[in-house]
Amino acid sequence: MIRVRLLGAVLGAVAACMLSGDIRAAEMTQSGSPTGVSSAGRDLFVTVGKSLVVESPVNIQRVSVGDAAKAEAIAVTPREVLVNGKQAGETSLFIWQAGGNRLVFDLRIQPSTLRLEVVREEMAKELPGQTVTVTQDGENVFLRGTVDTLGAADRAVAIAGTLGKTVNLLRVKVPPIEDQILLRVRFLDVDRSASQDLGVNLFSTGATNTIGGTTTGAYSAPTFATVPTPGTPTTLTLSNALNLFLFRPDLNLGATIEALENKQLAQTLAEPNLLAITGKAASFLAGGEIPVPIAQPSGGGAPVITIQWREYGIRLNFLPTITPRGTIRLKVAPEVSSLGTTGVTISGFSIPNILTKRMQTEVELQNGQTFGLAGLLDNEVQENWNKIPGIGDIPVLGKLFQSRHRLKSNTELLVLVTPEVVRPIPVGQPVPELKYPEPFLEGAPTVAPRTPPISVTGPVVPTPAQGSVPVEQLQELEQQGQSQTPAPQTQMLLVPVQPQAAPAQPGQMTGPMPSPQSNK
Repeated sequence: MIRVRLLGAVLGAVAACMLSGDIRAAEMTQSGSPTGVSSAGRDLFVTVGKSLVVESPVNIQRVSVGDAAKAEAIAVTPREVLVNGKQAGETSLFIWQAGGNRLVFDLRIQPSTLRLEVVREEMAKELPGQTVTVTQDGENVFLRGTVDTLGAADRAVAIAGTLGKTVNLLRVKVPPIEDQILLRVRFLDVDRSASQDLGVNLFSTGATNTIGGTTTGAYSAPTFATVPTPGTPTTLTLSNALNLFLFRPDLNLGATIEALENKQLAQTLAEPNLLAITGKAASFLAGGEIPVPIAQPSGGGAPVITIQWREYGIRLNFLPTITPRGTIRLKVAPEVSSLGTTGVTISGFSIPNILTKRMQTEVELQNGQTFGLAGLLDNEVQENWNKIPGIGDIPVLGKLFQSRHRLKSNTELLVLVTPEVVRPIPVGQPVPELKYPEPFLEGAPTVAPRTPPISVTGPVVPTPAQGSVPVEQLQELEQQGQSQTPAPQTQMLLVPVQPQAAPAQPGQMTGPMPSPQSNK
């Protein structure tokens, strides 16, 4: 135990005199090193988690600490007081001695440097090569220095948080240009179909004194315009002459024959390309919009037609992300749609259907690799057979009272995606151009108006104005960059319907139909 002599001023109640006494203080630690007493004799220092012994030459009657949360004082003997440091800060220590003397000390509790050193060591391990300093003042921990990324700043804050409330004063180096990913998508679609139609409709305008006809109902048969009567000519209406039309006036007998073979082939090759920064979503659409009427009830009784525009064409939505492994993770949703030949008809206006091939998935692959996202092979056979019961079962002759429609179709679909990490085209290098089959107007400008280049305006600053920025400023900039462009809203057009004598049916449309819009 090491003793430190202190001078204490004693105030007498009867006369003013000075009494001298020795107070010895020693810090009880594992190493036995003293914490110390100031030369003024009124300051005591103790470390959090350690103890200090204050000795008095006379008996001690009472002892008190101003803030019990920061330190505690325990009288271990009539002339010794044990002071324990509990929390970093400052407080006062009061000692009342026998004879009426009172001693006052400024007790300063210093934070333990052991935990601070441990945190500094962990900081050096987790953030090698980055200058980060950690200082502690009471319950507050201050972080200063420069780190490489926001992730490193978050990690430093988490490590320093073990000491207390962290004040983040770190700066982050200006990040480099982020990687940009080009996604190449190929839609390969082949549709084949072959159909065969065979059928006969017979009709008589007076053969064997009989007027009439036979049909299987598969194809349109001739109809009599008027009710036949003796002595009047018979009039027929042909809505469809089919492929062959035969009529014998001398026999008053005729036939319409459907005998047709049809083959169709449709192939599609679409290759949309789209560029995006890693972690940012991108979308692409090359097609158009068609109006779709929707009947809405109104208070006046007459329905109101709401027009909604539906998009079609080649669409591509994807979100690329470069993983720590160096691969590219893709959330991709390609789509190909076109206008079909069937649909609905409203008040004489035809609304076509939309044929759509759509997929959505998430894959991971390396730079330049290709994935077949989706493949489809669809073979169909449809056959419709109609006949007149009885007579249609007679061999050979029954073929005239039968009709048949056969359709065979084949569909093949393949979707390929290839991501590539790309860089901008250097200045002065040729850029991709289209090959135009016909020249443009002679004498017209070949270069669009633009802002003058650097050679005219002067060079730009090649490096940032400062090498680092505060963490909160960089976070704010990144949050602004993450705001997505709002999706275009569906265009609505209200078309009032004029009152009619008969109640209007839901979905009935009167008035001109908006023409499809092109969107490329």
